[in-house]
Amino acid sequence: MAVGQFREVERSYFDLRWHLDPVAATQAGVTAHDDRFGRFSPAALAPHLAALKSISAALEEAAVPSLDDEIDRTALLNDIRVTVRRLERERPQAKNPGFWLSHLLGGLHFLMLRRDRTAAEQARAVASRLEDLPAFLEDARTTLVEPVRVFVATALQVIEGGLDLVKQVAATVAERAPEQAERLAAATDAAVAALGAFTRDLWRWLETASDHFALGEDDFNFRLHYEHVLRDTAPELWRYGLHLKEEVEADLAARARRLDGRGRWHDVVDRLRAEHPTEETLVDAYAREMTRARDFVGQRGLAALPAAPLDVVQTPAFMRPVIPFAAYDSPGAYSTDRTGWFYVTVPDARLPAEQRERILRDHCRFELAATALHEGYPGHHLQLVHAQAQPSHVRKNIWTPLTVEGWALYCEDMMGEEGFYASEEELLFQRVHLLWRAMRILLDVGLHTRGMTFHQAVTQLVEQLHVDPANAEAEVRRYCAEPAYPLCYAVGRRELLKLRDDYRASSGGDFTLRRFHDAILQYGGLPVTLIRWGLGLNE
Repeated sequence: MAVGQFREVERSYFDLRWHLDPVAATQAGVTAHDDRFGRFSPAALAPHLAALKSISAALEEAAVPSLDDEIDRTALLNDIRVTVRRLERERPQAKNPGFWLSHLLGGLHFLMLRRDRTAAEQARAVASRLEDLPAFLEDARTTLVEPVRVFVATALQVIEGGLDLVKQVAATVAERAPEQAERLAAATDAAVAALGAFTRDLWRWLETASDHFALGEDDFNFRLHYEHVLRDTAPELWRYGLHLKEEVEADLAARARRLDGRGRWHDVVDRLRAEHPTEETLVDAYAREMTRARDFVGQRGLAALPAAPLDVVQTPAFMRPVIPFAAYDSPGAYSTDRTGWFYVTVPDARLPAEQRERILRDHCRFELAATALHEGYPGHHLQLVHAQAQPSHVRKNIWTPLTVEGWALYCEDMMGEEGFYASEEELLFQRVHLLWRAMRILLDVGLHTRGMTFHQAVTQLVEQLHVDPANAEAEVRRYCAEPAYPLCYAVGRRELLKLRDDYRASSGGDFTLRRFHDAILQYGGLPVTLIRWGLGLNE
């Protein structure tokens, strides 16, 4: 018997979600929890997990009057299943100091990002979170009972920048709200001391930590099934990754031969990387490409352009410790400020010239186009702002990287098909990006289900993609900590291309790209399988 309307249970779920994760609430534009961090110790999590299970049971029984509601209910049930499994079985809160540091730094970053709070409100929230920081880290210290070495090593790299972030955020806010300066100074001193003590804990854990970072095949397949709603298992995705890698490498060789006659694409890419903007022109170069991509989408009618600006700016000083290259931030789903941000971190002028040049080579002018459309139009910004415009709270807030990263990579292909890239060199770099994503499938599956070691994964990136060793290590650290995420780019692209083929076949002569894009964007970042269900294209 139905216990209530689905949308009533949906509201209860999000009330609980924001209470459990106040940083996610701040990110979404919900201000009620801006004054604190979350708590993830066993004692703190127990009532939340019990409440999640209770909501899951209520969802199973809720009255669902429409197919749209049924799709949203399925997505919400899967989100709860993954959350409970992650906290009860995977237990990153007991193994990964980065789980805690990400929450901590995000809690400050998102407070600074949102422009829909007054300076006084922002200052009070920052001060409150800084005052809560020592207790939050004490909670972390007692909960991290099974630290994993690669996660601890990553945390040691993050925390140095985190200390700078804490100081810079406090100083920035104090300038805007001087009446809070004394409180902020005292809170900053206590926060810095707590981070120093936590750093000493990290060094101690590094000596005794486990090397067992792999999720394992059963839990990996659980993620594939419930988070991404894929039928594939890890072995099937491994085979797909091998096939895609071979296909793209052959295409790259052919493109390189057309460009220089020898066919060694690594050499061509290395030569082209010398052509890049300067430190002074880097942000403007990205801004021009973002504008070009937006105008192209509008002129070709490929998708509805959202009424939400996307600003391309130099990464502010207080964010540089957590954004070493570039990053996109969407507006909050409930924020009155609808601005999205694409941050570009310009090399620090204090670095040696050789190091600045090495950083700028990763901003080669021939790959700016693919990056801009991936992050902006018609990629992340367009898709996520459309998602936030939906009346469904599920579609505003719940997404899988299979769809979000898959959409952005699909857009790289689609824009090429439509003639967006201005040269063979730009097309070459777009395929380099695709090869990188094929490698991510193999490294993701390999690290978590096939016994691949951290060093083997780093070696593959260095030898097969010619990635700088330091950058390769940073990539693999992320893959170790985010199982079943790296594969989502290329696998999501595959799923969307197949969905497009099926939608075209079902539409007959009425198919247009705009109709297809409009049809899928209304589902936000829900899994492609659920989008397929909504479009009546079940296999």
